[in-house]
Amino acid sequence: MANYNGTTTNKSAINGRSNGHAVPVIQYSWQLEQGSTVGVALHAATRRLKGRGIDTPKLDSELMLGYILGWTRAQLYTHTDRPLSDQERRAFEHLVERRLGYEPVAYLVGQKSFYGLELFVDHRVLIPRPETELLVDLALDVIMQADQIAARAANGNGGDPARSGLPVSVADVGTGSGAVSLAIAANTHAATVCGIDISPEALAVAQANAQRHQLHDRVQYLHGDLLEPLASSVDVIVANLPYIARHEWNSLAPDIAQFEPSLALVGGADGLDVIRRLVSQAPARLRPGGMLLMEIGASQGAAVASLAREQFPNAFVEVVTDYAYHDRIVRVQT
Repeated sequence: MANYNGTTTNKSAINGRSNGHAVPVIQYSWQLEQGSTVGVALHAATRRLKGRGIDTPKLDSELMLGYILGWTRAQLYTHTDRPLSDQERRAFEHLVERRLGYEPVAYLVGQKSFYGLELFVDHRVLIPRPETELLVDLALDVIMQADQIAARAANGNGGDPARSGLPVSVADVGTGSGAVSLAIAANTHAATVCGIDISPEALAVAQANAQRHQLHDRVQYLHGDLLEPLASSVDVIVANLPYIARHEWNSLAPDIAQFEPSLALVGGADGLDVIRRLVSQAPARLRPGGMLLMEIGASQGAAVASLAREQFPNAFVEVVTDYAYHDRIVRVQT
């Protein structure tokens, strides 16, 4: 059985940082008895995390113990009677203590799954969200349609012959861990992809992920502010930029507010400062017939669509909802 005595110590969680500064986080003392099995460890950790108000205690426990043992979640349940070594037990206790301090599991295990890719993540980058996969879906749809049009043009069946045979050029603005750019590159050979970020630290993570998935020769990473690093216009711009209003920061879950980089989340007083700047730059960097795709907050659809229509008066602009029927993407078809 787990031995958790409810005592707390005021120590900063290891690597717990926001904007590069250490954040004081209360950590809870939590121990397992020596010789505890995999099954006992999972049950005890799940119960303790649930008591702390963690939303996904069972999943978090599985991911942390699986990381330590190098096992899949399925393997954990086929070896529930296997005792943990002292080293494994202490490592698991340490991760659970940090999770009790609300440090995100993705940072604890150093990776997050996104669009079928296991991506390295740490405190330099925002943790990729499942909702952002919709951005990839829409971008891939555009690329596939453009590739089909190019093929018809090459065969003399319509389209622009001057563009036939040319790959679709895609710029992922605010690339962070490289999640969107790498997911696009991994799922089509009909595009050239670049990722842009203002943070050199984030770009280092993106480049590491490109190497990890052997996509380093297919995705170029550029350092700079929004579209400024682009040497020429592109066919598709995708962007997951900061869109949280400054006044909302302190009301965010501690997993986010205490650990994830505010540079990647906060978009000024109304949350739209960075998006507003991107929309103003986009007309000069988007080719005729191109597409701009921007992830937004759940209540920002009308405001961002209005910004887009001001800059693209002749474009088709729509708000795309996610699977929970929340505003998620503004799509601009020029």
